[in-house]
Amino acid sequence: IFYSEKNTGRPFNPASKWTSKYLDLPNSPQFPFGFGLSYTTFSYGETKVDKKTFRRGEPLHVSVAVTNTGSRDGEEVVQLYVRDLVGSVTRPVKELKGFQKISLKAGEQQEVKFTLTENDFAFFTRPMKFGAEPGEFDVMVGGSSENVKMVRVRMEE
Repeated sequence: IFYSEKNTGRPFNPASKWTSKYLDLPNSPQFPFGFGLSYTTFSYGETKVDKKTFRRGEPLHVSVAVTNTGSRDGEEVVQLYVRDLVGSVTRPVKELKGFQKISLKAGEQQEVKFTLTENDFAFFTRPMKFGAEPGEFDVMVGGSSENVKMVRVRMEE
Protein backbone atom coordinates (compact mmCIF):
# COMPACT_ATOMS: atom_id res chain seq x y z
CA ILE A 1 0.00 0.00 0.00
CA PHE A 2 1.60 3.27 -1.13
CA TYR A 3 0.47 6.74 -2.11
CA SER A 4 1.20 6.47 -5.85
CA GLU A 5 -0.72 3.26 -6.54
CA LYS A 6 -2.19 2.68 -9.99
CA ASN A 7 -5.90 2.59 -10.78
CA THR A 8 -7.28 -0.93 -11.07
CA GLY A 9 -10.30 -0.02 -13.17
CA ARG A 10 -12.53 -1.53 -10.50
CA PRO A 11 -13.53 1.05 -7.87
CA PHE A 12 -13.26 -0.10 -4.26
CA ASN A 13 -16.53 -1.14 -2.65
CA PRO A 14 -16.11 -2.83 0.76
CA ALA A 15 -19.50 -4.57 0.44
CA SER A 16 -18.68 -6.27 -2.87
CA LYS A 17 -16.47 -9.33 -3.09
CA TRP A 18 -15.75 -8.69 -6.79
CA THR A 19 -13.84 -5.40 -6.55
CA SER A 20 -10.15 -4.82 -5.92
CA LYS A 21 -9.29 -5.07 -2.26
CA TYR A 22 -7.22 -6.97 0.22
CA LEU A 23 -9.06 -9.83 1.89
CA ASP A 24 -8.37 -8.77 5.47
CA LEU A 25 -7.64 -5.02 5.15
CA PRO A 26 -9.16 -1.93 3.55
CA ASN A 27 -7.37 -0.50 0.49
CA SER A 28 -6.34 2.66 2.32
CA PRO A 29 -3.20 2.63 4.49
CA GLN A 30 -3.40 3.06 8.24
CA PHE A 31 -1.04 6.04 8.03
CA PRO A 32 -1.29 7.85 4.67
CA PHE A 33 1.76 9.51 3.11
CA GLY A 34 2.33 12.78 4.96
CA PHE A 35 0.53 11.61 8.12
CA GLY A 36 1.80 13.24 11.28
CA LEU A 37 0.70 14.39 14.69
CA SER A 38 0.75 18.00 15.86
CA TYR A 39 -0.11 20.06 18.90
CA THR A 40 -2.32 22.23 16.71
CA THR A 41 -4.70 21.93 13.76
CA PHE A 42 -4.66 23.40 10.26
CA SER A 43 -7.40 24.08 7.73
CA TYR A 44 -7.00 24.46 3.99
CA GLY A 45 -8.94 26.79 1.74
CA GLU A 46 -9.87 25.89 -1.82
CA THR A 47 -7.07 24.98 -4.21
CA LYS A 48 -6.79 27.79 -6.78
CA VAL A 49 -5.09 27.90 -10.18
CA ASP A 50 -4.35 30.94 -12.33
CA LYS A 51 -6.04 29.28 -15.33
CA LYS A 52 -8.18 26.17 -15.83
CA THR A 53 -6.85 25.63 -19.36
CA PHE A 54 -3.18 26.05 -20.25
CA ARG A 55 -0.92 25.23 -23.17
CA ARG A 56 2.14 23.01 -23.25
CA GLY A 57 5.17 24.99 -22.14
CA GLU A 58 3.13 27.43 -20.03
CA PRO A 59 3.57 27.33 -16.25
CA LEU A 60 0.56 26.67 -14.04
CA HIS A 61 0.42 28.63 -10.78
CA VAL A 62 -1.33 26.92 -7.86
CA SER A 63 -2.16 28.46 -4.48
CA VAL A 64 -3.97 27.55 -1.29
CA ALA A 65 -4.64 29.42 1.96
CA VAL A 66 -3.56 27.50 5.07
CA THR A 67 -4.80 28.59 8.50
CA ASN A 68 -3.56 27.48 11.92
CA THR A 69 -6.92 26.89 13.62
CA GLY A 70 -5.42 25.66 16.89
CA SER A 71 -4.33 27.47 20.04
CA ARG A 72 -0.58 26.81 19.59
CA ASP A 73 2.03 27.80 17.03
CA GLY A 74 2.87 24.99 14.63
CA GLU A 75 4.48 23.77 11.44
CA GLU A 76 2.76 22.10 8.49
CA VAL A 77 4.07 20.44 5.34
CA VAL A 78 1.83 21.51 2.45
CA GLN A 79 1.90 18.87 -0.30
CA LEU A 80 0.97 19.16 -3.98
CA TYR A 81 -0.11 16.13 -6.02
CA VAL A 82 -1.02 15.68 -9.70
CA ARG A 83 -3.17 13.01 -11.34
CA ASP A 84 -3.32 12.42 -15.09
CA LEU A 85 -6.90 11.30 -15.77
CA VAL A 86 -6.18 9.61 -19.12
CA GLY A 87 -2.72 8.72 -20.38
CA SER A 88 -1.25 6.45 -23.03
CA VAL A 89 0.18 4.37 -20.17
CA THR A 90 -1.30 3.72 -16.73
CA ARG A 91 -0.60 6.67 -14.44
CA PRO A 92 -0.55 6.75 -10.62
CA VAL A 93 -3.65 7.95 -8.77
CA LYS A 94 -1.49 10.66 -7.14
CA GLU A 95 2.06 11.84 -7.78
CA LEU A 96 3.81 14.15 -5.33
CA LYS A 97 5.07 17.14 -7.34
CA GLY A 98 5.95 19.63 -4.63
CA PHE A 99 5.88 20.43 -0.94
CA GLN A 100 6.60 23.37 1.36
CA LYS A 101 7.10 23.43 5.11
CA ILE A 102 5.50 26.47 6.71
CA SER A 103 5.39 27.84 10.27
CA LEU A 104 2.20 29.52 11.47
CA LYS A 105 1.40 31.20 14.75
CA ALA A 106 -1.95 30.34 16.36
CA GLY A 107 -4.73 31.88 14.25
CA GLU A 108 -2.36 32.95 11.46
CA GLN A 109 -3.12 32.34 7.78
CA GLN A 110 -0.64 32.08 4.91
CA GLU A 111 -1.05 31.66 1.17
CA VAL A 112 1.19 28.89 -0.15
CA LYS A 113 2.12 29.04 -3.84
CA PHE A 114 3.46 26.41 -6.23
CA THR A 115 4.45 26.60 -9.89
CA LEU A 116 3.97 23.55 -12.09
CA THR A 117 5.83 23.23 -15.39
CA GLU A 118 5.28 20.92 -18.35
CA ASN A 119 7.80 18.47 -16.83
CA ASP A 120 5.54 18.05 -13.79
CA PHE A 121 2.90 16.54 -16.10
CA ALA A 122 5.37 14.46 -18.14
CA PHE A 123 6.14 10.73 -17.97
CA PHE A 124 7.83 8.01 -20.02
CA THR A 125 5.55 6.77 -22.79
CA ARG A 126 5.62 3.26 -24.30
CA PRO A 127 8.51 4.03 -26.71
CA MET A 128 10.35 5.44 -23.64
CA LYS A 129 10.01 9.08 -24.69
CA PHE A 130 9.68 11.55 -21.82
CA GLY A 131 6.96 14.12 -22.38
CA ALA A 132 3.57 15.47 -21.38
CA GLU A 133 0.38 14.51 -23.18
CA PRO A 134 -2.51 16.97 -23.52
CA GLY A 135 -5.58 16.18 -21.45
CA GLU A 136 -7.24 16.68 -18.08
CA PHE A 137 -5.40 16.60 -14.77
CA ASP A 138 -6.43 16.81 -11.13
CA VAL A 139 -4.23 19.12 -9.06
CA MET A 140 -4.49 18.37 -5.33
CA VAL A 141 -3.10 20.25 -2.32
CA GLY A 142 -3.25 19.17 1.31
CA GLY A 143 -1.48 18.14 4.49
CA SER A 144 -1.35 14.43 3.56
CA SER A 145 -2.05 12.26 0.53
CA GLU A 146 -5.53 11.41 1.87
CA ASN A 147 -6.60 14.90 2.94
CA VAL A 148 -6.45 17.08 -0.19
CA LYS A 149 -8.44 19.80 -1.96
CA MET A 150 -8.68 19.26 -5.71
CA VAL A 151 -9.11 21.36 -8.85
CA ARG A 152 -9.31 20.01 -12.43
CA VAL A 153 -7.23 21.62 -15.19
CA ARG A 154 -6.75 20.95 -18.90
CA MET A 155 -3.51 21.01 -20.89
CA GLU A 156 -3.81 21.74 -24.62
CA GLU A 157 -1.28 21.51 -27.46
